[in-house]
Amino acid sequence: MTFEQCEQEVKRHLTDKRFFHSQCVAAEAARLAQRYGADVEKARLAGILHDIMKDTPPEQQLKILRDSGIILTKTQSRNRKLWHALAGAAYLRGALGVSDEEIVSAVACHTSGKGDMSLLEKTLFVADYISADREYPGVEEMRRAANRSLEEAMVEGILFTVNELMEQRLPVAAESIQAYNDAIFTLEQKKEQSL
Repeated sequence: MTFEQCEQEVKRHLTDKRFFHSQCVAAEAARLAQRYGADVEKARLAGILHDIMKDTPPEQQLKILRDSGIILTKTQSRNRKLWHALAGAAYLRGALGVSDEEIVSAVACHTSGKGDMSLLEKTLFVADYISADREYPGVEEMRRAANRSLEEAMVEGILFTVNELMEQRLPVAAESIQAYNDAIFTLEQKKEQSL
């Protein structure tokens, strides 16, 4: 599918506000991909597609997951914010025939993160936090961090999300902790190499 075809498909599924967010994430993902050496077109595609299931009712998201053979972990079952990413990836693969596993995987982990994230996955993960439409306390610092390093922005983003989840007494995905740890280790490694 071309970017324009993807954009039209996404538009059918989302409110105007969420569609605008997806356009902003696509633009930011492309910018970050250019900056850090990821595939710009794949980043743009992942950005426009990442929230395709976000406005789909939870019971339909669960049906897509079940029909795709995806079994949610206990943590995923309790945290509905994670469902749209997994359902979105399943929808891309099943309904839209997206065969590029890098894009599908980036969509699947754009909310929780995961261990050993690829450059494309990191690019989408960070772009979702700092896209032009985002306005929340700390977003400007996260944008500055993203201009220094994807990992710095990931650490800030995961801290923000984990704090929010803990305040709501919701479970934290193990994948988020793995992504956080990997980002910290990468930052430490870069620091040691620069000495």
